[in-house]
Amino acid sequence: MIIYSVTVNIDEEVHDDWFQWMSDVHIKDVMNTGLFLEARFSRILAEEEGGRSYSIQYLCKDMETLEKYQKEHAPTLQQDHTKRYEGKFVAFRTLLRVDKTFQ
Repeated sequence: MIIYSVTVNIDEEVHDDWFQWMSDVHIKDVMNTGLFLEARFSRILAEEEGGRSYSIQYLCKDMETLEKYQKEHAPTLQQDHTKRYEGKFVAFRTLLRVDKTFQ
């Protein structure tokens, strides 16, 4: 399994709109590609000046699936986000491979 993690720091002045848009539109659009098994939208619990930080984690079955997403869907979806919140956020992406799970 692969976790595609997107960390975003969003400015306070657009936070409420961004949070609603992410919840109602963007994450659903990513999930509607049919390439991810689940998504988690989590607040990072750290004090920061200038905004709030979130981690959005998408789980997919393998790197081939993630590469398909990145090639066929990510550019448009990321452009939608950038257009809407340009200059109001900082984002970075991390890929993680799940080696073991425990319960």
